[in-house]
Amino acid sequence: MQAWEEKAQPARTARDEGLAQVQPPLQNLPDHLPQNSQSLPKTVLTQRELEITEEYTVSELLAKLRSRELSSEEVTKAFLRRAALAQFATNCLTSLLWDDAIERARYLDSLPDPVGPLHGLPISTKEHHGTKSKNGTANASYVAWVGMPQGSILLYDTLWDAGCVFYARTTQPQTIMHLETESNIYGRTVNPYNRNLTPGGSSGGEGALIAFRGSLFGVGGDIGGSIRCPAAHSGIYGFKPTAQRVPSSGQRTHMIGKETILSTLGPMAQDRNSLELFMKVVLDAEPWRLDPSLTVKPWTPYHFTKPLKVAVQWWDGVVMPHPPMIRALKEVSEACKSAGMKIVEWDSEKLNHRKGWEITSALYWPDGGAEVLGRLEDAGEPILPLTKFIIHEQPTVKSLTQHELWQLCAERDAYRAAYARHWTQTGKEDGQEVDVILCPPNFGAATPHEQSRYWGYTSNWNLLDYPGAVFPVTTVNPEKDKKDESYTPKNAEDKFVYEMCSPETFKDAPVNLQIIGRRQHDEKVIAALVEIEKAMGRK
Repeated sequence: MQAWEEKAQPARTARDEGLAQVQPPLQNLPDHLPQNSQSLPKTVLTQRELEITEEYTVSELLAKLRSRELSSEEVTKAFLRRAALAQFATNCLTSLLWDDAIERARYLDSLPDPVGPLHGLPISTKEHHGTKSKNGTANASYVAWVGMPQGSILLYDTLWDAGCVFYARTTQPQTIMHLETESNIYGRTVNPYNRNLTPGGSSGGEGALIAFRGSLFGVGGDIGGSIRCPAAHSGIYGFKPTAQRVPSSGQRTHMIGKETILSTLGPMAQDRNSLELFMKVVLDAEPWRLDPSLTVKPWTPYHFTKPLKVAVQWWDGVVMPHPPMIRALKEVSEACKSAGMKIVEWDSEKLNHRKGWEITSALYWPDGGAEVLGRLEDAGEPILPLTKFIIHEQPTVKSLTQHELWQLCAERDAYRAAYARHWTQTGKEDGQEVDVILCPPNFGAATPHEQSRYWGYTSNWNLLDYPGAVFPVTTVNPEKDKKDESYTPKNAEDKFVYEMCSPETFKDAPVNLQIIGRRQHDEKVIAALVEIEKAMGRK
């Protein structure tokens, strides 16, 4: 029987062949990578490449592409080279599409007029979604799937028709179900701010690449935090839409047909406006006309007519956030209050987020993990620690009978109904419901490797199918973020997280917050993000 390492090798070889096409080759690469790799571009890239990749937002870059002040070929080459450097620094790529991307960029440059709202823009994508590339494959980080043919998906067809250039594909973890990004095929992806920390998962390759500005705009996927966690860990913007608003069918994944908790694809970006741009481009194409599972709902920007009412979730009733996360919540909630918004507290203890996780973890694996574990076994692929954690170490995970599955789905629906009623009651006294919840996207900043074992700050919103956006706030400051030595942990999970707390461990790590809205209130979440960032003094 062929060893799993031999089966995985073609995927690594294909990645290396793509990187070898970079012209001119990267020079001045250090023999030893620094802990924080964000200074590398200035010693490796040209001044023109630095300008293109650092000085513009996506909207500004699109304006220069439309006016022909910049060619798509020049922009694409700049991001290809910076993406190759990001790979050197963080191990975030599964493939660099050098020839395909330049061919596409030259074609777009040859046209008399722009083809769509994303004309000439390089976009990075998560590997398991598939590709427009000729002879494309996708393995979803399963050794058993290495080399399997995989074409495009409806979402990527839509972005292509809008004029984009696909140029880089990014890493995801084994089973695509870790809040870290590590697989037997590609190894571990590290955080560009601190290589001792993870960029999160499962869209961790996207997070690391965008944080390094090897991309400004990419696509991730989220079923338990897989957009929001890596966006938060990497200090960028990310948005998880309500399920079935953005097309997600056709991607290479496991347990196809499972409807217990639905994943959703969504944007990850260097700037806030790109989140809405993504949603508008995708929904303007009316994807529900091709995918009947989608909600028929065009993107309609939301406008507040009175100051926001923001509920602050200081903790989720299970795990207490680390000091930098609490500081970020205080700073942003105070800014919102000073801007005239009404600030109230969100009591998660009475809403029983622990029960939410018990339901969620079971619904992830209604077959007890049999399909994915069988796929690993078939290839002789070793199971990684965080795969063991999410399947073997969750007490509620087991192979369910049909009646047990019905019962669990009924518990899910009852939990959702109770949460919705609670939200509605927030308007009982003053006639104004809470508009959004401001909360942590994680217990702390980017987590040390193999320690991403608490999902509650993102996964509960997947259970509820609430849309959420994450945005950068600050960075860890050892002087301000000292550990509270007098704190007594409330439970085993809280103890695990508390003992991890050390400001020095998280040196240079970004700290993001999360904005959550009610189901189908995606536009309101983005509008609230705008207002909250304005309150923070941002444009």
